[in-house]
Amino acid sequence: MQQLSGTDNVMLFAERRNIFNHVGALMVYDVTTAPGGKVRFRDVLRHFDERLHLHPLFRRRLVSVPFGIDRPYWVADPNLDVEYHIRHIALPKPGDWRQLMIQVARLHSRPLDREHPLWEAYVIEGLDNIPKLPPGAFAIFLKIHHAVVDGMAAVHLMRELHSSTPEVDGGMPSPRTIIADRDPTNFELLARSIDSAAAQAARIARLSATIGARVIAAGRKQWPDIARGDLARVVGSVTSLLPAAAPETRFSSPVSPHRVMEAFGMPLSRIRRIRNKVPGATLNDIFVAVASGAVRKYLDGNGELPETSLSALMPISLRSDASAGGNEVAGVPVRVRSDLADPIERLLAVHEETVASKVQAERMGLDLLKNLLDVLPPYAASGLFMRVVKTVNMTVSNVRGPDDAMYLAGAKAMCLYPVSIPADGAGLNFTGVSYNGVMWVSMVSCRSMVPDPGVFLACMQQAWEELLAAADARPDPSSPPQSKRRRGKAARAGAPRRGHKAQRRPA
Repeated sequence: MQQLSGTDNVMLFAERRNIFNHVGALMVYDVTTAPGGKVRFRDVLRHFDERLHLHPLFRRRLVSVPFGIDRPYWVADPNLDVEYHIRHIALPKPGDWRQLMIQVARLHSRPLDREHPLWEAYVIEGLDNIPKLPPGAFAIFLKIHHAVVDGMAAVHLMRELHSSTPEVDGGMPSPRTIIADRDPTNFELLARSIDSAAAQAARIARLSATIGARVIAAGRKQWPDIARGDLARVVGSVTSLLPAAAPETRFSSPVSPHRVMEAFGMPLSRIRRIRNKVPGATLNDIFVAVASGAVRKYLDGNGELPETSLSALMPISLRSDASAGGNEVAGVPVRVRSDLADPIERLLAVHEETVASKVQAERMGLDLLKNLLDVLPPYAASGLFMRVVKTVNMTVSNVRGPDDAMYLAGAKAMCLYPVSIPADGAGLNFTGVSYNGVMWVSMVSCRSMVPDPGVFLACMQQAWEELLAAADARPDPSSPPQSKRRRGKAARAGAPRRGHKAQRRPA
């Protein structure tokens, strides 16, 4: 039995109205690599059943403390029903890309049942009219609660769920060790909450000593308030250091209950081409610049582009080991420079903004927000988190995924599209995951904010293609400038050969 961290608990506590904090992954599979060239639903069930024991996160179920006086606990469920968690559906004809996006968005709009481990998987067939897919291809949409995993932990989970070769083990199943918990009694949970309250006071004192100097160095003097344990003033002292509210856009409203999604791929080889032509630009800078270019095009096309730049929440991983699950992540607000039309100029400005935001966050401590969420009660932690959201218009996040191909029941995963969370006040989410040579990028919002996701997809693709074309048009930074090369050739052509005297030309 394991208690949720403060960050994990906020992911649960912040769910309200139309906000459901689960994340997802959409993968499309090529069955031609599977034995016999086909995969049945029972093959998928068997594959899951043989691999779920490899990671305890699949069995974690919530147990709440009576009266909500303490954070809930994870218990390992001994009775995991694979067929409850894995469902089988098909697209109606003609089975095209838009239908797949609509179906995944609908599935993503539904909350997870907290009486069961917080994950579901949908096997989706009928992808008959999607270009470049081999016959018989199918998709899997896996969704799992953000309280269970962050980005890096989710990628680790996907690795555990898949195999590295298309071979399917048809022999006897290997012995499994499944560690399960019994449900704790209410008396045990209340006793634990007493111990937790005592430890909480000590954690607040330690946190005060850790961040007091940082807050004072930033020009504030709330250290005595923190030392006294005045949690309201703790939140006030930290939020006073946040940047001003982001400009108002259509994404600043509360989200509706209906999600929309679109996605495309950016080959890593082409991203490297941009990095070679724009020295200093990172993969993250390129990702943010493309997201900025897309939202600029979309808002400008609707006559709604603000004069000042939009801002985004940019998550930063704090973990070195992704196998434990949970959330080990920080977030910094960064201006995405949507006020700049030129793609190269925007990329260079984004690089400056991301560097400056990280430096400022490191000055206060990247783990500051995480540590605060661990000591604040849920209502205060959720309020602090929402105050951070008010400083941004959207979220931009990318995670490094598997470099090599993955297989499920022998079928090769062709793509890995992340599906993330739009929030009230920041109703647009761009997430990317690199897999097998491609950065797979998804946009998730709600239908009232983006009623035409196909138009938004075109904006995403155009922003990417314009940045790539602008980078290709730049000279190679490793080559000398053209004018110098010409002058050098002319000088060498006009210079006398060694051993010969130059002839004097008449005036």
